[in-house]
Amino acid sequence: MGKPTGFMELPRTERRYEAPSDRIKHYREFTLAPSDAEMSQQGARCMDCGIPYCHQGCPVNNIIPEWNDGVYHGDWQEALSVLHSTNNFPEFTGSICPAPCEAACTLNLTDQPVTIKSIERAIIDKGWANGWVKPVIPAQRSGKRVAVIGSGPAGLAAAQQLARAGHEVMVFEKNDRIGGLLRYGIPDFKMEKHLIDKRIAQMQAEGVRFRPNSFIGRDIPVQKIMADFDAIVLAVGSEKPRDLEVPGRNDFTGVHFAMDFLRQQNKRNAGDVIPDEEAILATGKRVVVIGGGDTGSDCIGTSIRQGAVSVVQLEILPQPPEKENKMLTWPNWPNKLRTTTSHDEGIKHRYWSTNTQSVTGENGVITHLNAVEVEWKQEGGQWKMSNKEGGEFTLEADLVLLAMGFVHPVHEGLLKDLGVELDGRGQIKATEKQYSTSIPKVFAAGDGRRGQSFVVWAIREGRQAAKAVDEFLLVSSELPR
Repeated sequence: MGKPTGFMELPRTERRYEAPSDRIKHYREFTLAPSDAEMSQQGARCMDCGIPYCHQGCPVNNIIPEWNDGVYHGDWQEALSVLHSTNNFPEFTGSICPAPCEAACTLNLTDQPVTIKSIERAIIDKGWANGWVKPVIPAQRSGKRVAVIGSGPAGLAAAQQLARAGHEVMVFEKNDRIGGLLRYGIPDFKMEKHLIDKRIAQMQAEGVRFRPNSFIGRDIPVQKIMADFDAIVLAVGSEKPRDLEVPGRNDFTGVHFAMDFLRQQNKRNAGDVIPDEEAILATGKRVVVIGGGDTGSDCIGTSIRQGAVSVVQLEILPQPPEKENKMLTWPNWPNKLRTTTSHDEGIKHRYWSTNTQSVTGENGVITHLNAVEVEWKQEGGQWKMSNKEGGEFTLEADLVLLAMGFVHPVHEGLLKDLGVELDGRGQIKATEKQYSTSIPKVFAAGDGRRGQSFVVWAIREGRQAAKAVDEFLLVSSELPR
């Protein structure tokens, strides 16, 4: 693959971005598009490593060496064809996937993996620019009707695959726009929403019908969906946020879930008007973000753009090592310190091994967050947390954003009305091979089944669930897993 000696002659080139001082003035994507020549060189670095561990690292099993080779030789259209054979939405993964494929790359043993994510985004961008991305119309229709509930990446992937298999597919979305957390959970500066709109148009041409503002279990009875469709795919996501159960949490205004904060800004960017009494804004405020993951990082970047006075981030776990031990972790996804573009934009401080104890304020408004340093020790094979003696401290806070992850899908409404069985974690119980739930003809895919995860896992689950549904409806299926 690529140039046989390319990885020895050509260095890895990282993504380039607008300067932080410029990009914090807007909400658009700020990655600087590389030239074709630059991408060709990066594709040339893909070595003929015998066993392409990038396949193992990628949940959708992208055929990475082949499309790297296509870019190296300038055959972009072939590269796009190979890329689309395993991934319905490479513009999504090329924007926001953390790239476990790069962690698994053989060249990552020397910290110089192929820039797989950048090449992937470059391929699909060129595909859209040249009109190569076209609807795939099935040769014949099956006469079967499938309802997909939820329009995030899992739901969209399942819907597109099922439509291409010839089924009549209708996607129900409770929000006013299609896209799920892609639309309202991912800031525009990480992925602009015209990318979703392009795919919606393609899928509509393929026969998929979309119904936003359709809350199954509230606006539309579950029984009607069960009666009207031959199969149902639950792609509802994992939207029950983990709350902060400490004294003062509900006594003072100014403590909000991260998704409520991020959703509002994306709506503003789309032209919606948020009433003043409902607005959650960081403008002129001292912001504390609780949670050290991607959602916390998104809150940081959004807060800085809104004009926060200061932003700090708290994480209950210890600080990971700056560099992983390759001999212990490769080719798996390593636990290591990750500093995002949002951190580079002006975060005041990142606190590790820190637990929130209480929230205090004046006149019903938050003014301070009280925290304590914690220690982690192994006891009986399990990690135990304890407060560090003398580790208490207080942070000034006007706005606290809870980005501590999600515990499981929302049970009230749809899932309770269906009576679908849940697993011990509160997720929808369904096998990874068949994706079938405890209710006949009802399937589940994505975060609502596996728990919160990467966008690429959602696409994988949507594709595999589509194949399972196709087999259920037609006994056999030609859809790929």
